[in-house]
Amino acid sequence: MELAILSAIIVLTLSAAISYKSRLISFILSLASIVFVSAVSANIYTILILAVALLNLFSLLSIRNNQIAGVDYSMLAIMAVATAYVFFVKDLAILLTLFVVVSVPTYLLVMVSDKKVNVDVGIKYVTFMVIATVLFLIGAALLYFSYPTPTNILYPIGLLLLITGLGIEVGIAPVHEWVPDVFSTADPIPVSIIASLAKFVPFIVAYKILLMTYTPSATVILLVVGIIAAVSMFIGNIGALTAKETSRVLAYSTVANMGYILATFAALSNPKYIYFAIAGGLLQLAVNSFGKIGFFTSIKDGSTSPITAYLLTFSFIGLPPLMGFWSKLFILYSLVYSDFLWLAVVLVINSAISVPYYLRLARELGVGWKYSVANVVATFAAFAMLVTVIPPDWFVETIKFMEV
Repeated sequence: MELAILSAIIVLTLSAAISYKSRLISFILSLASIVFVSAVSANIYTILILAVALLNLFSLLSIRNNQIAGVDYSMLAIMAVATAYVFFVKDLAILLTLFVVVSVPTYLLVMVSDKKVNVDVGIKYVTFMVIATVLFLIGAALLYFSYPTPTNILYPIGLLLLITGLGIEVGIAPVHEWVPDVFSTADPIPVSIIASLAKFVPFIVAYKILLMTYTPSATVILLVVGIIAAVSMFIGNIGALTAKETSRVLAYSTVANMGYILATFAALSNPKYIYFAIAGGLLQLAVNSFGKIGFFTSIKDGSTSPITAYLLTFSFIGLPPLMGFWSKLFILYSLVYSDFLWLAVVLVINSAISVPYYLRLARELGVGWKYSVANVVATFAAFAMLVTVIPPDWFVETIKFMEV
């Protein structure tokens, strides 16, 4: 696996250099690297990442005249390779390195467009991400070095810093200030990458660090994490209900979805159900990824087909047998059996709150399909929600092999 990763990085470095001469070759090399790493490490998780990465890669063709066209393919591929590799890593130094490797390319991607460089949005985004990265790394180090004595003051401080850094990085309330502004002012295609592929590694690294350092005495601290998750759900869904602009609705939707995923951290207190919690969290990340790719590429193109829009909407709402139903079911199952019934009730209430604005998104965007790269990507993103027609117990089994 390590040899495959090293080979892919070398190829992608060459791809970035070649892009100044031939963007097509850069695209092909990036595509080949993503497929190669996914094939070498083939399991359900890496196939899921492959699907998200390929949709992101093809969506970049919608802004092929952007300021770094060609290099953006390589940066996205590096993010995809790191996201696939993180599943198999348990060394703290490598985990934190992968966290940085996935975060840094987005600093440049967020500024690109097919018109002019979005410097203002880039400065705002980079400022928040640098703060998030520093807090996350310090928190991870404190957690690791205070273990196995969590009664030490360093443990709660480390956990607070880790969750704060994670919250800023992915957009969890109440540290989500950058999300609505960036999502509504940046180009929709880079935003779809930030809202999808870039979300996996921060959560997986946090899962692994907490599992490595968790002891029963830390259960009380997880209560605080559950409260933060509940706050993020309410702020996200209420914000989306009141937002007028489509991009801002999706921004607040992301805040709510990150709250759903953060809720799975509360289930770390029950080892018997932890794999259901992580499986639910990663499936919800996939739902958020395919949904944001589908909706933001539709915004880029102006509209999409009603079938695409409503498939995405019904999955976000949690209609069976779409992926959004199973992700929430796994999360609820793990919360109920980990004695966090109140948090499960909060999640159900917030799912109900989200119904009106998701239906509004479907009505506004699902007004007609026309052939374009963006619309093709949106269609594939929507139909990816159907992979759970076969109940995804296969995904839970895959998560049990995740290195922790």
